[in-house]
Formats: sequence, C-alpha cells, structure tokens
Amino acid sequence: MTKQFDIVISGGGLSGALMALSLIDCKNEQGQPLSIAIVEANPVLKGPSLSFDDRVLALSHGTATYLHSLGIWQQLKSVAEPIKNIHISDRGFYGKARLYADNHQVNALGFVVEMSLLGQALLTRLKEKNKLSGNITWFTPDKISDITWQEKHVELTLTSETKLKAKLLLACDGVHSACRKFANISVQTSDYRQSALIANVCTAIPHDNLAFERFTETGPIAMLPLSKQSSATNDSRCSLVWTLPPEQADKMQALSDVQFQTELESAFGSWLGAITHVGKRDVFPLKLLMADEQVYHRMALIGNASHTIHPIAGQGFNLGVRDVNQMAALIKASLKNNQDIGRFSALSEYASKRKLDHQQVIGLTDSLVTLFSNKLPPLVAGRNIGLKVMNYLSPLKNALVRKTMGY
Repeated sequence: MTKQFDIVISGGGLSGALMALSLIDCKNEQGQPLSIAIVEANPVLKGPSLSFDDRVLALSHGTATYLHSLGIWQQLKSVAEPIKNIHISDRGFYGKARLYADNHQVNALGFVVEMSLLGQALLTRLKEKNKLSGNITWFTPDKISDITWQEKHVELTLTSETKLKAKLLLACDGVHSACRKFANISVQTSDYRQSALIANVCTAIPHDNLAFERFTETGPIAMLPLSKQSSATNDSRCSLVWTLPPEQADKMQALSDVQFQTELESAFGSWLGAITHVGKRDVFPLKLLMADEQVYHRMALIGNASHTIHPIAGQGFNLGVRDVNQMAALIKASLKNNQDIGRFSALSEYASKRKLDHQQVIGLTDSLVTLFSNKLPPLVAGRNIGLKVMNYLSPLKNALVRKTMGY
C-alpha cells in the first residue's frame, strides 16, 4: 500500500532535520499539520553519532538567528563559541585585516560548534515538537531506490519496498544526492587539487574568541575558537582547518603528534603560542560542485545536494540554511494562499531567489582560493594591497562582513 504525504524530505542529516523542523508547524487548508516523511539511510534515531561526526561548523550570525527562531539555539548557546573578532593575514607579507564584532553592532560575528552537538540539538527539538504534532514520519534506515514523477505528485519506492507519494520532494540528501541523479540534473565540478586537514587542537595562549584566517605558501590555515566542552586539558581549544596540497596533507596526517605540532607552529606562527595538544586528524579532498538546475517537477535541491563549496570562508552550511529558510517561506506563502505547494511556479521562484546568493558566495570562495593559493609576485602584491585597503575602507569591509554574517 502506498503511504501518502504532503512532503517527503530525502535525507535526515543537518539540512533535512532543519527542513523538517522549519515546516513542522505548517498547516494545510483544512487546518491540519502537513504530513512529512523523512527518508534517511543512517539509523540516526538510534544515535546521532551515526550521522553527525565531530567536525566543526562555523555558524554565521544569520544562521544563529534562524536557529533561535526555531527553538534550537537555547540548547546550543552554552556549547557554541562566539567569534567576536577575526584576524586575516598573509604569512611573510604585510597585508592584514581585522574584523571586530563591536564595529558592526553585534555581540558576535558568528559561532563555532561541533556538528555532533548541532545534530543532537536538531533531533532533540524535532522529537519534542513531533510528540505534540505527530506529523513527522521517519523511514530509517532506508533509501530511495526509484522515483516516478506524475502530474500532481511524486511516487517514491524505497529499498525496503515501501512506496510513498507526495506533492513535493525536497532533496536534502547531500553531495551524492540520489534525487538529483534520478532527475538527471547535471552538475559542474571543479577539483581544487587541495585537501583540508581538520583537527581540534589546544593552544598555550587563550583564543579570547578570536578567529584566525592565515594564508601561507601551502594554503590557508583557519583557527576557530572552540568551547572547552570535553577538552582534555585546561588549555584554550581551537578547530583547525589547514588547506594543503593532497600529498602534503597525507604526510601531515601521518606525522606523530609532536612532529605535527612543530609543523603547525611553524606554519601558523606564534599568535596562540605553543600547540599543546592535537586531536584526531582527518583529511578531506576539496571540490566545488554546483547543480545546473535547482528545481525539477515537484522537487527542489537543498544544501549540499545543490552546492558544495570550499571551506575557506566557512560559508557552506550557512548557504544551505538560507536554502531551507527560503523554501520554508515559500511553502508557508503557498499554504496561506491555498495554493499547491509543489507547483512549478513556486519552485521556480525558489530557484530565482536563491540564485544570486549562491553566485555571490561561490564567487567569493572561488576568488579567495585562487588569489591566496597563487605564488605569482603580481598576485601576491595585489592581495596584500587588497587586504590593507579593505582594512581601512569601511564600505568594502562592511559589505564583506554582512555577507559572511549571512545577510
């Protein structure tokens, strides 16, 4: 028997859970809560650690505001470390820029939190809300094995042979999106020929809620302030994202902790003193992915299913949050006007409204990667002049800060 829903969300990770939470209070024309199905491959309800690891996310000010509106921030604020100031510098050169929260009338430019803690907060809030409404149904562990698009609905077959039908399918299923592939939506990819080495480290000098973006000859080093939650020592804790050529990243990962500490201190400098502890190191290849289309018949791509970008500016997850926010707003508008939530005009509006933001953020990250991974003397001189100009030209600095804050 086919189970019918208003919306099926493919993927119950961060974007999927956030999408469901954004829609859980929506009601149809009869005043009933929307029926929502979530299809998730991992048995996430048995333990968030099965879907959410200890990688760290930089949350923009706008993302934190949105999470607060959904009742999630109250669980996160004690473990989300504020970024009050940002230091940008080019190792071995004079160019530098400083960004201060006080100059932009906010308490923090952003926040840093472990993915596992955010995932736990999302699932806890979703469970609390669903106890009252009962309109969310999980199909997990399960996957979509086939999709058939009809005029007024989408038909899905799961690997468990369960059949679902919905007015709208929201693809929150990540970079390898099955929904995107079933719809034959092509993607543009670019291999940066770089890898991100990620680890949590402790430093002798307290970070004082200061984030660093340090450009080096091998690639940028980001040091983001972390809370002391579950820290093995009393030293200040930071999240390291070190962009390196793939071969060098592998070599760095293979070093002993002591050898790695020495290499990191040499590359990063003495801003935070000695590196006193190094956690587990992971290496991830870096690629840009952009879907050629954001929507299909009764389907839309959300988050990493639509775009996966370089972490240089910490904007990937925040861009996906704005996808969720926009889609939720359009669905609510359709319900208010008694309109079909899966009609193509609404989906086209979503694609149109998200296009500029996608282009701006991808353009910003791509430009930074190109500019700060290049050793040509004219570009080195140009980027250092650019950093100095931005540091003293308020309109330029304000525009950058507002974009990275998510506005």
